[in-house]
Amino acid sequence: MQVQPCKTRGRHQSKKATANVFKYILPAIGAVGMAMAFTVLYVMRGRRNEKKKQGDFPDLATWRRVSFQELERATDGFDEVNLLGTGSFGSVYKGLFSDGANAAVKVFHSQLEGAFKSFDVECEVLRSIRHRNLVKIITSCCNIDFKALVLEFMPNWSLEKWLYSHNYFLDLLQRLNIMIDVASALEYLHHGNATLVVHCDLKPSNILLDENMVAHVSDFGIAKLLGEGHSITQTMTLATVGYMAPEYGSEGIVSVKGDVYSYGILLMETFTRRKPTDEMFTGETNLKLWVKDSLPGAVTQIADANLKDHGQYPAAKKDCLSSILELALAPCNVLQNSLRRG
Repeated sequence: MQVQPCKTRGRHQSKKATANVFKYILPAIGAVGMAMAFTVLYVMRGRRNEKKKQGDFPDLATWRRVSFQELERATDGFDEVNLLGTGSFGSVYKGLFSDGANAAVKVFHSQLEGAFKSFDVECEVLRSIRHRNLVKIITSCCNIDFKALVLEFMPNWSLEKWLYSHNYFLDLLQRLNIMIDVASALEYLHHGNATLVVHCDLKPSNILLDENMVAHVSDFGIAKLLGEGHSITQTMTLATVGYMAPEYGSEGIVSVKGDVYSYGILLMETFTRRKPTDEMFTGETNLKLWVKDSLPGAVTQIADANLKDHGQYPAAKKDCLSSILELALAPCNVLQNSLRRG
């Protein structure tokens, strides 16, 4: 039997297949390569911008304390005109320094019991954390009878200002972005740092907004650093009424679960524009129950009226608000159920 000779057609098919490789596959590889190149360039550019942004603040190794006289000049003698706000242990002023830089100067009131301890706590926390959604510390001033922190200045004030001032307005997307920023900060404090940090006082006045409306969690004056344990018990609760879990307030337990509960309350307040201490909440009624009883059918009756489009809520926006508020209820319900079982 004679073997049939190989047909030359296979060679042409091989050439054709090779041509197809160059025609279809290589352009695809090239496109992927270009996409990867653009991605690398984008990441490198982002890192350069981040480094440039971080360059506005001194490195840990080069931090120095400022004098009382410098702070006095920067704030025009701590003039009320420069007062940004007051807290449990001190006042915050806008400061303009000799190099033209703006900063927030937090002065702790020496006459208040626990104020200087709050200064020590905030220093201890802020020196060990660094995240884009946390207010950065620039330097400090510490004398026998005067203590102050110089912090990153937030030109767009606080979430509280935007929620309750008539001259300010946040749309749905802005509120969502702010709450995502706050969640990112909490995730870092609870899980992304070597030492677990519990903020203990999450509320709108402690959520500050920069020039790009990016949210930064501030005020770590009563924060707690937890070691290997996941909770501690303290004899006195300093958190703000309405935002802390009632069970934690009565039992004195400090845990990350308390921050999660506060986040749920904050989320409800942000989209309903109702404080948990609103005078409408009396007796057994509170913000959480009010929201729970209104979902899902009556979500438009509790949502912030400023979110309406031409006097009404579009269907998509109603669905979105309902989902957000249901999410806000989840941590509060889980926390209370776990405490009842415990």
